[in-house]
Amino acid sequence: MLKFQKKAVMKIGHINYLNLLPFYQFLKKKNIPIIKGVPSNINKLYKKRIIDAAFISSIKGKNEKCFNAGIAVKRKVKTVLLCPGEGFDSESDTSNMLKNILNLKGQVVIGDKAFKQKNCIDLAEVWYEKYKLPFVFATFCANKNFKQYEKLINEFLRKKQKVPYLTIKKYAKKLGISTKEAKNYLDNIIYYRLGWREKKALKLFWRKSDEYLRNKKSARN
Repeated sequence: MLKFQKKAVMKIGHINYLNLLPFYQFLKKKNIPIIKGVPSNINKLYKKRIIDAAFISSIKGKNEKCFNAGIAVKRKVKTVLLCPGEGFDSESDTSNMLKNILNLKGQVVIGDKAFKQKNCIDLAEVWYEKYKLPFVFATFCANKNFKQYEKLINEFLRKKQKVPYLTIKKYAKKLGISTKEAKNYLDNIIYYRLGWREKKALKLFWRKSDEYLRNKKSARN
């Protein structure tokens, strides 16, 4: 008698920002349930194994099982900024570290709220000017059922995901930006497939992060 292996129920964490709207639409078409949260919250859920897979902050992905997918930009990102003031963004882990390793002063602002900010520095652009590499803000990782999630993310990467115009328009209105700006952001700024340049950038970011933490620890002793 043949035995059929039951497919594991997927538990995916989702960052509810414009940069992952195509992934959200992809999961929605497949009727895959998600748990929404900001990056720092998704990182905690992933660590506690409440979720099985997610785009987790790059700073947290170093020792995890991750795939060739992430949230990457070649130069400007527009949604990870350093603005007048001082402090970090509680929603972020990677961007706060990026500020530290670039040795910059200011208030970190990330995500959709960054679209409304003026007179700010784009952290991804500063990274590019310094290292001539793209920047990867998050990587898609899984802590179980690896083959299942690898198949899912490869399907997502294989074909450009079309987000309905009305969906983009509605999201843009919520953010207070034009539909054209939102569409340009998705079409020309954010991308998801990680190649050798992105992996080189990740390794450099991890190395610089480790150096920063070591120096900080030494300064305290």
